[in-house]
Amino acid sequence: MTGQARMFAPQTCARVFALPPGADFPHLLAQGLLERLAAFPPEARARVTVLVNSGRMQRRLRASLSDQRPAILPRIRLVSDPLTLGGAAGMPPPVPPLRRRLEIAQLVDGLLRADPGLAPRSALYDLSDSLARLFSEMQAEGVAFDALDNLDVSTHSGHWARALNFIRLVQTVITTDTPDPEGRLRAQTEALIAQWHLTPPSDPVLIAGSTGSRGTTALLMQAVARLPQGAVILPGYDFDMPRVVWDGLGDGFTSEDHPQFRFRRLMGQLDLAPDQITPWTALPAPAPARNRLVSLALRPAPVTDQWMSEGRKLQDLGAATAGMTLIEAPSPRMEAQAIAARLRSAIDEGKSAALVTPDRNLTRMVTVALDRWRIIPDDSAGRPLALSAPGRFLRHCAALMTQRLDAQALLTVLKHPLCHSAGDRGPHLLNTRNLELHVRRRAVAFPDGDFLRGWGGTAECTDWADWLAQVLPVHADSTPRPLAELVAAHLALAEGLAAGLHPGTGELWLQAAGKQAFAAMAALGREAPNGGSMTPQDYQDFVTAYLQQQEVREPVNADPRVMIWGTLEARVQGAELVILAGLNEGVWPKAPDPDPWLNRRMRADAGLLLPERQIGLSAHDFQQAIAAPEVVLSRAIRDAEAQTVPSRWLNRLSNLIRGLPQQGGTQAWQEMQTRGAFWLDMASAFDRDFRHIPTDPPAPRPAPAPPVAARPRELPVTAISRLIRDPFEIYAKYVLKLHKLNPLHPDADALLRGTVLHKVLEKFTKAPPEGDLLAQLLRMTDEVLASDVPWPAARALWRARMARAARAFLAFHLAQPGQIILRETKGAMKFDGLGFTLTAKPDRIDLWPDGRAHVIDYKTGTPPTRKQQALFDKQLLLQAVMVEAGAFAPQGPLPVARITYLGLGTTPKREEMDVTEDLNITTRDQFETLIRAYLAPDQGFAARRMLFMEREQSDYDHLSRYGEWTLQDAPVVVHVGQPVPGQGNA
Repeated sequence: MTGQARMFAPQTCARVFALPPGADFPHLLAQGLLERLAAFPPEARARVTVLVNSGRMQRRLRASLSDQRPAILPRIRLVSDPLTLGGAAGMPPPVPPLRRRLEIAQLVDGLLRADPGLAPRSALYDLSDSLARLFSEMQAEGVAFDALDNLDVSTHSGHWARALNFIRLVQTVITTDTPDPEGRLRAQTEALIAQWHLTPPSDPVLIAGSTGSRGTTALLMQAVARLPQGAVILPGYDFDMPRVVWDGLGDGFTSEDHPQFRFRRLMGQLDLAPDQITPWTALPAPAPARNRLVSLALRPAPVTDQWMSEGRKLQDLGAATAGMTLIEAPSPRMEAQAIAARLRSAIDEGKSAALVTPDRNLTRMVTVALDRWRIIPDDSAGRPLALSAPGRFLRHCAALMTQRLDAQALLTVLKHPLCHSAGDRGPHLLNTRNLELHVRRRAVAFPDGDFLRGWGGTAECTDWADWLAQVLPVHADSTPRPLAELVAAHLALAEGLAAGLHPGTGELWLQAAGKQAFAAMAALGREAPNGGSMTPQDYQDFVTAYLQQQEVREPVNADPRVMIWGTLEARVQGAELVILAGLNEGVWPKAPDPDPWLNRRMRADAGLLLPERQIGLSAHDFQQAIAAPEVVLSRAIRDAEAQTVPSRWLNRLSNLIRGLPQQGGTQAWQEMQTRGAFWLDMASAFDRDFRHIPTDPPAPRPAPAPPVAARPRELPVTAISRLIRDPFEIYAKYVLKLHKLNPLHPDADALLRGTVLHKVLEKFTKAPPEGDLLAQLLRMTDEVLASDVPWPAARALWRARMARAARAFLAFHLAQPGQIILRETKGAMKFDGLGFTLTAKPDRIDLWPDGRAHVIDYKTGTPPTRKQQALFDKQLLLQAVMVEAGAFAPQGPLPVARITYLGLGTTPKREEMDVTEDLNITTRDQFETLIRAYLAPDQGFAARRMLFMEREQSDYDHLSRYGEWTLQDAPVVVHVGQPVPGQGNA
């Protein structure tokens, strides 16, 4: 463009254009640009520079220009691209953000060590990130570091004074280094503006799509707007807002959260009035009536009384809300289902549809719901790298470096799809399964290298076990180590586990997520020398946060008609149907992030951005998106924790519309809800269809009757009480041979505590007595706990309990008149008339001087009462019968004088019972009657027959389908192999 040919006519004021909310900004920007360039030769277009705010806007604008007519395109650059700005080549490169973060983390680490009460150690990297953002923001906003020196903290709490002192200390490190990327961009912008003051460009320069929320961008927008051929095109400008409201937005301390505040600030900086901002094109907004309604609803809080006067002028509420739908779902899951149903319907209608929300959990649920129709949406955000397969694998490997290797952590890594991915994946999974079963059977809490090698020899997978023992960390080391060393160890562990028995790194660094993970870890390795030293636990926290901050877009064959956008992407896109989801307080808008370094007043005094800035940007995004041709507003009434609060914008819209019944507002709102209820009903119908809810009646209370030949012919005395209380358990365990797997991570449970107690007392009673029996008992307790209980907290607790019960045990032990003749020795008694064998392993049997026996059982809990022993707990009574029958060789038959349950729990207690001949005969007769009954063909093993407490849980409740029946239901005897009434086959 030369001579008198100019794209814009000369004017004395700054040149600012705008497009209304709801306009397809890139499309209309391209249309207006081509209209203004129509009179110029084609080559003149190449001299136009358009600065846009995002790469997506850049691509969209190029596509819109190409679609309208073939022509030479203008130069479309990013406003943050340093190559666009003069003086870039002469400036040193900026400090990488990761390096800055690591440097600040070392300083914050020293602060937390000096003042542990400031914050928990887990907040180290969050504090470092927030401080790095503060310094970056100061550079972007042009706030000098010495501005903080002028802050008056005399009226603030001591916390803010300490934080300010620490910031000043960190400044001494920051100011001696090169600037951050934001500081470098600010310097480039200032240099360019200074150059323009001397020699303004004669070619057109436009800035389009930016709100000027950042200081550097706002500075550049002011300069461009004042150029002879410069212009700024604003998105989502409210042409319906009166001048008096614009004037009221001048105070940022009270108006920062208004959607149009940034435009009001730009007008003040350019000395423009609201009516001096003109439309970029003559085309109206898609929904002008709705724009007027939303503009009034979003008025600043101090002037919402204007609803009373201006609300009467809204005579077209029906037209304003005709294209609006309100979904108020009972839960986030139903909200996602309803949104998915609406998106699916939009495809049938031939419409382009977009879901706009900042709630990534909701977008994931919608994506899953769309999968039922094999619809893959085009998600602009991707997902955090930490949630990808390589990210999860790296996090698991980092966790292995922080603590003693436990079975759960080991198997989690071994089952990951990237583990042993270089080859022989099938044998690896087989070995992993066999290792898991062995660990569960043995209840191994911490499988070390020796354990793995020993198991590998017996399982005939020596090479695999040797590889695993070699690549895993030998032991957890909590001492600080240089970050470079930790990164190297982390990568060696991850690559070794990924490769398996083959060379290379398997599939760890392949695909899009793997390549990005490799780049992220390579960058961390380069900057590691600047990170000082860390403990492995600190390193794990750091790596997790580091990977969480990066996103990866994995290539998928997405449906171009269904899109998922963040609020930023929604500014530059257009769709026929827009769904605004997650409209609850705390989600949209998100609560401002707390600043642990400067409070709101201190930020305002320093010239920094206020926390409400993010709310104002979200409000602007909402105002633009709700102005789409057709829009759906959705929220969940409840989340997983409590009742939710509607978004402030949705709440304002509801109050305004329903507060205008004379203009049909009440009816309009009800129609919006009715349209939303349709999609909720549709979602519920889809849910029922896809879940295939069975129509069969609930299962009856089972009492399976297996063939007599399959019924148990041998039981331990400990199983007899279960046969009385829950026969179904005996059926499942001894007929079906089903046993509960031990957990991967064994707990210090009551079963282990009982085992430890018995081992301690057995060891004590075998050893010759020493001078101080109490000290001897506690010493042996410590020895058994050290060898059998790997949990320090459990060892301390159980040792304290044993110390409390030790005196009661010693008093009982020393008071016994006889001698111990049997400890933990198994015996068996055959009942020839029944063809049944009863086994037992008594804790202890004493022989009194008169030749009679005393049967003793140790309990860590509460011993059974006499009544319970008479009806249910027959363990010692049956052992007495076995002792008199000579079931425990080589002692032979012995008369039994007494049985004793010795409770050594929190409150030591004894339950003793003298044994008579009649009691023995009665016990034997009752036992034979019980066994004879359960060997009868028609006797079923009823579920939960007579449990001690209704809330008691059985390991086999799921097998008996407890919950479909209640304890009030009569057991249904079903012979195994015959149909269950109403349930098919047994």
